[in-house]
Amino acid sequence: MFIVQAFKPGNKFWKYLAGSVIVIGASFVGQIPWIIAIALEKLKSGRPMPVDEAGIMKFLDLNLTLFFILLSFAIAMVALVLVVRKMHYQKFREIITSRPKVDWKRVFFSFMVWGIFSAGMILLAYYSEPGKYILQFDPGKFAVLAVIAIVMIPIQTSVEELVFRGYLMQGFGLLAKNRWFPLVMTSVIFGGMHIFNPEVAKMGYIVSVYYIGTGLALGIMTLMDEGTELALGFHAANNLIAALLVTADWTAFQTYSVFKDVSEPTAGFDIVLPVLVIYPLLLLLFSYKYKWKGWREKLTGKIVLQLQENNELINTETHE
Repeated sequence: MFIVQAFKPGNKFWKYLAGSVIVIGASFVGQIPWIIAIALEKLKSGRPMPVDEAGIMKFLDLNLTLFFILLSFAIAMVALVLVVRKMHYQKFREIITSRPKVDWKRVFFSFMVWGIFSAGMILLAYYSEPGKYILQFDPGKFAVLAVIAIVMIPIQTSVEELVFRGYLMQGFGLLAKNRWFPLVMTSVIFGGMHIFNPEVAKMGYIVSVYYIGTGLALGIMTLMDEGTELALGFHAANNLIAALLVTADWTAFQTYSVFKDVSEPTAGFDIVLPVLVIYPLLLLLFSYKYKWKGWREKLTGKIVLQLQENNELINTETHE
């Protein structure tokens, strides 16, 4: 079982707190090349140093900025691998899935479903309200963007998923010995981590409902499917399609995408529509395809552990 893989002799919750600090610290270290590049550009061009986030995002070429942002996640991934293996003495696969090996068909199916849906919705929005978008396609800049995005955005989204739906999901499960607490905590923390995104500053804290709801949907996928594969595919598709197809001055990623949203953003029903309608339908699709059963047990069940003579931990479950 996915969460139970954290229940090993010597594994303690404090290690997850320390491990999280290490991974976050590694991501900050990964931003040093970006800081150096900005400083070099300042010396070369004589332009004043940017003093706000908008200025920082546009100080360098957008493709170069995107590369440096994503580079910090690559460094964080290395740190996460080391933390899992050296601090928790687990196989890295164990924070990805409970299956003997990663089910890439699940990853690609989730990626395909959400990628097609996301691209379709963006194109629908462009053709139904063309005044809100401009076509800014530049073949040369887009080609560079595509290479950077296709190679590095899956690393970024995988780090986020494996930290929240893998590492911390198991850590909070180890602490609480149930399933509902890690589901709620990882979703709230996931939403909280996005509170500094420029979208929140532009539209208000109501956007947090979307981020927390997204975290909740991804957590449900993970618990019901006993692995992060579906969440990995979803998150990669979501960010990759957004980076390639549409950008705006108020989004986290500034890219040479095909379209640019020039409308004034507002927080309306479209913020809660995915949480209340689209995500439940997506979960029903996955449930039908992968024959999910025992929703109450898998989402709220307690974890009762017994120590065998060979010191391996196995689990039985009761219901709340």
